[in-house]
Amino acid sequence: MPRNPEFLTQSPCFVAADLGAGSGRVMAGQIVQERLLLREAHRFPNGFAPDPASGSLCWAIDEIEAQVRWGIAQAAALAPVAGVGVDSWGVDFVLLDASLRRVGGAVCYRDSRTEGMIERLCQRLPAAEIYRRTGIQFQPFNTICQLAALAAREPALLAQATRLLMIPDYLHFRLSGVMANEYTNATTTQLLNTKGLWERDLLAAAGAQPTLMEPPVAAGTVLGQLRMDGLAAVKVVAPATHDTASAVVGTPFADESEAFLSSGTWSLMGMESLMPFASEQARQMNFSNEGGFQRRFRVLKNIMGLWLLQRVSQEFGVAIDDALLKAAAQTTPWRSLVNPDDARFLNPPSMRQAITEFCRETQQPEPVSAAEFARCACESLALCYRQVKENLESLRGAPLTRIRIVGGGSKNRFLNQLCANACQLPVSAGPVEASALGNLCAQMIALGVLANLAEARALVRRSFECVEFQPREEIPNSVLQRFKGYAADPIVG
Repeated sequence: MPRNPEFLTQSPCFVAADLGAGSGRVMAGQIVQERLLLREAHRFPNGFAPDPASGSLCWAIDEIEAQVRWGIAQAAALAPVAGVGVDSWGVDFVLLDASLRRVGGAVCYRDSRTEGMIERLCQRLPAAEIYRRTGIQFQPFNTICQLAALAAREPALLAQATRLLMIPDYLHFRLSGVMANEYTNATTTQLLNTKGLWERDLLAAAGAQPTLMEPPVAAGTVLGQLRMDGLAAVKVVAPATHDTASAVVGTPFADESEAFLSSGTWSLMGMESLMPFASEQARQMNFSNEGGFQRRFRVLKNIMGLWLLQRVSQEFGVAIDDALLKAAAQTTPWRSLVNPDDARFLNPPSMRQAITEFCRETQQPEPVSAAEFARCACESLALCYRQVKENLESLRGAPLTRIRIVGGGSKNRFLNQLCANACQLPVSAGPVEASALGNLCAQMIALGVLANLAEARALVRRSFECVEFQPREEIPNSVLQRFKGYAADPIVG
């Protein structure tokens, strides 16, 4: 078999629009000689900006749609397209009125409108009860908080809305004309219970009508035909539309004792489970039970992730490349640490200033150079991973045997080695495009090209190599104890 088989121009391919907070990718996938080949059809920058009308931070949703359509057209020039699906970040949404026109903008989760909304919601329904029903980690940007903010500040706008579609749901509607709320992204709202049903009490607590959403469809549902000239025979398939859910589909697990770490702007670390972990212990640990493919659960923690490093590098005007990470590796270890999940890091005017202030408040040396800031961010993340690993082992009652890092952060060798050291576990890094791969695999299962999830993961495993990292030196106990003092989770209620 040839080592690098070529894309076949006459054979069907599938197209994944994989949308991230910083960029979007439209990837074409095709099985050739028992390997899954990926081709990047289009990549484009993504971001949020203040809306001139409302002042809220909003996504340029029309531009995102235009870029997705352009990418699909570019993919169709590579090979005949059989299916198209969209995945993206969670929690954000679009509202439609009775005439199916947008109501307001596609507001970004980093907007400040949700401040104080968790406390307001918990006055209406106890935090422990919200968690018992949904199993979802309390985050100020969850959809439930965004709706509560909208109800408090712009009730007339919310009253116009007849449907709520998450970002991928809205794009699927625009591509196919079919409206559906897909399960995996629906779970990120903190409005869906662990049985997959919308909670009317929670919608009411958020000030929303229960008719805003339809019962969720399963990941892998064929929604309809693509509405694009020359591509009428293409199926629009809802994959696991939450990008982490797709990334987990595309993670080549060897067995159930392995954890995943989807590493990008956000770090999402957890394990796949057939049942939710929504106990009081899990709530105290602030774990989420997000929906996965075929109604599995992703028992995970949402960690601020490489956002800190991305913002710092932008402010210094340097790239996150081998040179920066090599320089970071040569600076003093464990000198300056932060809690990545501190609210001040969500969207500060200056990340450098926010990190400096945290270190000053905790009486640590303040980073000065780009390399010192990079080391601070990476070491702090690795110590977060250590805490999550210990919590996961406590929840499952058995040790983990490996961490599989997927996504763009899997290319960060410095952080991967720190993760292996901190967790004292082997780390397998890759594939990078796990979200796109999981999106494609869900489509292939839906349309009968692959039989099931096990076959899909076997395909990914033989198609993409992983880079292995073995644990080296252990983290000094004094460092672990110091970090625990900075990183205690504030438990709601």
